[in-house]
Amino acid sequence: MSITTVIVDDQHLVRAGFAMILAEEPDIEVVGEAADGLAAVEVVQREAPDIVLMDVRMPHLDGIEALRRLVAAGSRSRVIVLTTFDADEYVFAALRAGASGFLLKDTPPDALVAAVRTVAAGEALLDPGVTRRVVAAFVDGVDPGAEVAPPPELARLTEREREVLVQLARGRTNAEIAASFVVSETTVKTHVGRVLAKLQLRDRVQAVVYAYEHGVVRAGVPEGS
Repeated sequence: MSITTVIVDDQHLVRAGFAMILAEEPDIEVVGEAADGLAAVEVVQREAPDIVLMDVRMPHLDGIEALRRLVAAGSRSRVIVLTTFDADEYVFAALRAGASGFLLKDTPPDALVAAVRTVAAGEALLDPGVTRRVVAAFVDGVDPGAEVAPPPELARLTEREREVLVQLARGRTNAEIAASFVVSETTVKTHVGRVLAKLQLRDRVQAVVYAYEHGVVRAGVPEGS
């Protein structure tokens, strides 16, 4: 089955370029396009694509608000935010709104295709360097001495599942977590799936945001402290 995709950007050349790249792949099908957030919500709800490539800055309705509306409406489409700058101030807001990752508009064609396949497979799409900046941006607005009350759903996690959540928040891959715990990657995938289900999170990116928001991991605190 093809990975169905919708491209949302207010620049026609950007949409056309992305569509041309993706159309060359036998396992990816572009099923719709939109030039603003309002049109995006309509197209995504109608087509229910696997992946949405969503620009942030657009007329009528920006990409973040469009994303919020889609999530609120129960859309299961995974959204990759398109941005011009890797330190875009809107990236963290987009991740909190439910994005599965982000992609620079000048990303090479092969990286674009890989990104679509990665997110369609349920994996995270967030460069470690960007993860650090995103977390830093969030922490800048938080009182480091403030106590964060743990949400009740955290109590549903087993000790191992909580350890996995910490590892996810630190940007570890399944292979790295498996090596750390001396277990198989299949076992790690099972733990990750249970963490996401119990905390009602869409994917690994949301787990990272959740962990820092709720004090499971604190930026700047060394591992093991």
